Amino acid sequence: MTDIKDRVDQWLRDAHAMEEQAETMLNGQAMRIENYPTLKARIEQHLEETKRQRARLEACIERRGASSSGIKDMAMKFTAMMQNLSGVFAGDEVVKGVLASYTFEHMEIASYRILVAAAEADGDMETARVCEEICAEEEAMAAWLEENMGEIAIQHLVRQEASLEEAKR
Repeated sequence: MTDIKDRVDQWLRDAHAMEEQAETMLNGQAMRIENYPTLKARIEQHLEETKRQRARLEACIERRGASSSGIKDMAMKFTAMMQNLSGVFAGDEVVKGVLASYTFEHMEIASYRILVAAAEADGDMETARVCEEICAEEEAMAAWLEENMGEIAIQHLVRQEASLEEAKR
């Protein structure tokens, strides 16, 4: 039977792999966006946050005497690479990217809320604090996307009238 500590360690490894996936996905989006400077800047900002989040999770995992899962990390990076590749062929890549990002942010938010509760149940208040901080950053990104997705969609439609290639990126 798995005890609470083992489950928290497992979920921390999952969160670490999730941040590896996010980093790969955000990096791919940031590299391809050309005509949406506000979106590109916010993605680049969140990419830097994501790198710090991954490092903070690594510190929690190490402090707890566990290790990350190389297999999970590689699988999630591969998934992100495939997501990025699929967007290259979409005429509305930037809009699909916002949709995917908004969805992914909410998965991250739910994961960190669960981790906060689990870490508290395990008596690991430091991990709970770190996960609360990360969750707040994910909530801020989701809120930014929610506030800006309509404008990004309109920008895409306007650009599409001029040039499909310009609208795409």
